[in-house]
Amino acid sequence: MTNYQILILIVSCSAFFAYINQRFIKMPFVIGLFLLSTLLSLAILTVRFWHYEFFLQIKTLVARVDISKYILEYMLGYLLFAGSLHTDWKEIQKHIKTITILSVFGVLLSTFIIGGLLSLLASLFSLPVPLIYCLLFGALMSPTDPIAVLGILTKANVPKKIESIIVGESLFNDGVGVVVFLSLLETLHSGTLHFNIVSSSVIFIQESIGGIAFGLAAGYLLHKILTSIDHFETEVLLTLAFVMMGYSVCLKFDISGALAMVVMGLFVGNYNYQQTLSDTTIVYVEKFWELIDIILNAILFVIISFVLVVVEFKSGYILFAIGAVVIVLFSRVAVIFIPKTILPKIISFDKKETGLMIWGGLRGGLSIALVLSLPNSEQRNILLIATYTCVVFSILVQGLTIEKLALKK
Repeated sequence: MTNYQILILIVSCSAFFAYINQRFIKMPFVIGLFLLSTLLSLAILTVRFWHYEFFLQIKTLVARVDISKYILEYMLGYLLFAGSLHTDWKEIQKHIKTITILSVFGVLLSTFIIGGLLSLLASLFSLPVPLIYCLLFGALMSPTDPIAVLGILTKANVPKKIESIIVGESLFNDGVGVVVFLSLLETLHSGTLHFNIVSSSVIFIQESIGGIAFGLAAGYLLHKILTSIDHFETEVLLTLAFVMMGYSVCLKFDISGALAMVVMGLFVGNYNYQQTLSDTTIVYVEKFWELIDIILNAILFVIISFVLVVVEFKSGYILFAIGAVVIVLFSRVAVIFIPKTILPKIISFDKKETGLMIWGGLRGGLSIALVLSLPNSEQRNILLIATYTCVVFSILVQGLTIEKLALKK
């Protein structure tokens, strides 16, 4: 099967599942797609018991597709730009201190809490998972992914404050989480299994500062070019070209493409936006990127569900994964409560808002993509099972119950 035929299959599955969900199940879009894709994967797993050769063919096909590369190099930039383009910077700015603390300090704190506790859990289960792998798991699980829950929060009329903080946190902690993960991965590739804080810090600074600086420069340049013309077809095409070229340049020079796309999207979508572009151009640009966002998210959640097919399950791994879910939830509680306790004047949440911030910290496709980028090993397989279990719990349990929490008085 060619890559184009695989793409046809994935897009067709996405469209079919979207129809089934909207026509019969009526779950939130991403949650419905993820559920149906996961059920399909479980059905494929049963094929091994009655037609093992066919199952092996499917497994080989899924393994041949570099899912991590497709998500990190081809999809992430578009998704982050689309999300940030539609984000109101004035609302983000009102809570920028809180968002910055949760996005930077929160990701770092979560990484070390999850990594430390997971290392203890691995020792308890006598699993060969060194500390550096546990920290990598902490880094890939720390970024939140509110795509599946934002629609529910809006529908439930939650305070604008919480919606803005969740949006801002998710945009920036995606970029920060990727940078932390890559810093730790460089330590692993250096041949040592021990965490090197100096080299990781250098990589972190290079990736983060470089990404922000590039995003500002590219955003300003795109803004000036868009200002010089009034032709919506060309302007839409220019935004697409800048995302494609910009993200590729970031990958080439080892700076954070994720942060660059977030900053570029925020700049273009907020800096004299109404004055720079005509009303017609604004409509077309926003609708174009809204469709890109929806289509890629549909494809993304179908793709990650097929990860089940290549996973080698063992009972000890599954118990370890369940323990990982508890650890990730605990880390989210710590990320909200510790800054809230230390800096009550900056981070101020009432009881309901605190619950929404904790339960709304969903994990998604980025976590799956990052764990798949680890080198092939037993450790990768163990962490893949743990990551997938955390994502399933996050999307299907937290995502489906957050509305009740939001409506609770």
